[in-house]
Amino acid sequence: MNQPLCILLSAYACRPNMGSEPGVGWNLARAIAQHHPVWVLTREDNRPFIEAELTQHPFPNLQFIYCDVPGAKLWHRSNKTVHLHHYLWQLSAYSTAKRLLSQIQWDVIHHVTYVRYSSPSFLSLLPVPFVWGPVGGGEMAPAAFWEEFDLYARVYEVLRYLSHRLGEADPFTRLTAARSALVRATTKDTAARLRSMGAQNLELYSESGLSQEEIVKLSTLWPPTSDPVRFISMARLLHWKGLHLGIRAFAAAKLPDAEYWILGEGPERDRLQRLADDLGVAKQVRFFGKLPRHETLNRLGESHILVHPSLHDSGGWVCLEAMACGRPVICFDLGGPAVQVTESTGIKVAAHSPSQAVCDLASAMTQLATDAELRSRLGKAGREHVQAHFSWEQKAKSLMQIYKLVSKKQLQPFI
Repeated sequence: MNQPLCILLSAYACRPNMGSEPGVGWNLARAIAQHHPVWVLTREDNRPFIEAELTQHPFPNLQFIYCDVPGAKLWHRSNKTVHLHHYLWQLSAYSTAKRLLSQIQWDVIHHVTYVRYSSPSFLSLLPVPFVWGPVGGGEMAPAAFWEEFDLYARVYEVLRYLSHRLGEADPFTRLTAARSALVRATTKDTAARLRSMGAQNLELYSESGLSQEEIVKLSTLWPPTSDPVRFISMARLLHWKGLHLGIRAFAAAKLPDAEYWILGEGPERDRLQRLADDLGVAKQVRFFGKLPRHETLNRLGESHILVHPSLHDSGGWVCLEAMACGRPVICFDLGGPAVQVTESTGIKVAAHSPSQAVCDLASAMTQLATDAELRSRLGKAGREHVQAHFSWEQKAKSLMQIYKLVSKKQLQPFI
């Protein structure tokens, strides 16, 4: 029988019953704690949510250590300040872990959230084998697509680029990459950036996952058997989500009996609605806005095909949800969706230029709209793919062997 290892997780974002980064921290911690004793370093303001959940559902193999930056109560975290807060929190996490290291002999330290490759983890400086990630963010919208961005979108992309490059230049970020026994990158683009920063042992691995309960629930959403064929996109309405390309492709596909449902809110909504009107498909393209979770799933259940034309996603959780409920996915061969979606579960479209991408997206839409057997085959494979590779339980099992090898310094190079 394998000896249990003591694991310290660094999870700046970690809250129960949430998606995105907080869900990564919480769900992975719970799944790993089924195999090994786990301590989780997280923010103080996560405490009420975590303790309320543990009161209802105790988990004896899971312990939480709370810390925060000095003067944390005075912080007003927003999109503009959250990365600075995260950086300073890493210093506090290091100080806390270093102090506790004399009392708790951790075998492995694993940074889980934030999933950001250009921010350091000072825990990598401790004398304990360190695993970093999955981390992402190294993806960029292909240059040819910038031509269609407005001024705001171009400024956003430039600032995003500079922010990551500034992070790469931080000597502590480079130390994190160099000192990691294993770095997990969410995408090929991020892996390339990490390699240039000195990471020696890299593995391509998605940070996204679903609980077994979510997978079972989604598996009950069988595709509708009646017309019309419905495409669906679920995303924030931002320029880099590529929904303008999805609408143009839908119009080019010329499917008069089909519908395209778009769920989500954002600054691009007015532009997208005008585009649908200009292209003559306004009556077929429906905008639902931001819906509660149960209504979002109801709309997904009433649809046949997910369209996710994002230009730089590290993750792409919606692709997993769609596959889990047996829907084929149309996406670009870019970023996180390209790692999650296979040729057996959807259609990945190259993204060389806007005109080429629209043409190929339209072709994929036509193919799936007119071939029910293909939709069924891809959908079935999608369910199996998510169950086999993207449940938190499976992700935790994959980490068990890694932790064992890392703790013994026997891990062999990946890529």
